[in-house]
Amino acid sequence: MNEISRINTITEYNNFIGQETLHPLVSVIDFSQIEPFYFFRKQMGIYAIFLKEVKCGNITYGCNTYDYEEGSLLFIAPGQVYGIENSGEKQKAQGHALLFHPDLIHGTSLGRHIKDYTYFSYEIKEALHLSARERTIINDCFDKIAYELEHPIDAHSKTLIVSYLELFLNYCKRFYERQFNTRSHVNMDVLVRFEKVLDEYFSSDKPIELGLPSVSYCAERLFLSSNYLGDLLKKETGKSALEHIQLKLIDIAKEKIYDTTKSISDIAYELGFKYPQHFTRMFKKNTGFTPNEYRMMN
Repeated sequence: MNEISRINTITEYNNFIGQETLHPLVSVIDFSQIEPFYFFRKQMGIYAIFLKEVKCGNITYGCNTYDYEEGSLLFIAPGQVYGIENSGEKQKAQGHALLFHPDLIHGTSLGRHIKDYTYFSYEIKEALHLSARERTIINDCFDKIAYELEHPIDAHSKTLIVSYLELFLNYCKRFYERQFNTRSHVNMDVLVRFEKVLDEYFSSDKPIELGLPSVSYCAERLFLSSNYLGDLLKKETGKSALEHIQLKLIDIAKEKIYDTTKSISDIAYELGFKYPQHFTRMFKKNTGFTPNEYRMMN
């Protein structure tokens, strides 16, 4: 495996693939216009969005690979590893890319809300698959930003580029919601498996050994990213992944409270709480009663 180095700037990426740098903080790439180059894997210090318009081989993202089909969008955030292993031969890439440096959006509305676009932290297999009409809209956004890059930089350049970029990201958020809807049968399977993961966790010794189950623990066992699992659950049920975990926790706690041979502290430790008072606080927040009050009522 090739050693992984870091790309920190737009210019560095452009130089690797032979693209002219029109703007130091943003680049739109049409790979059909780029000569074959040596593929590489890099840790990205910039945001990158790749549109693969045809099936073009296995892309490596972190430790995973993804075989791209027509019209797939992949989102890379700074700090993530992305690329294709160097085969020793120059290869022809296909599709488009939109890259931007975090400095581009600092001090803007988009910069303040960039973390709301959670799909930047999705796993490789959670790419956005576009319909033909959606692909037309995405290409139009690419064209608008590319037009601004070809225009001499002036007082309006940053405002327009960031506005088009925000429009692009908002369309992608809408298209992901559509993807959640059209994959509802798959989502229901995830919900069932999520419940099973929680049941198995609480029926084992893991709460005592590891503490309360985290969203990341559940997501890993479902082979999903934490953000994707959270967004999927929110879309399907209106509740976050953490809320689902807490509701499961309360249901199990209610059953345990019926066993009067155990103290409330014993139950708290069995459920994974380090401190019984934290259990009492969560239980009252969700039920309106302390565990002892609930026990006396029942």
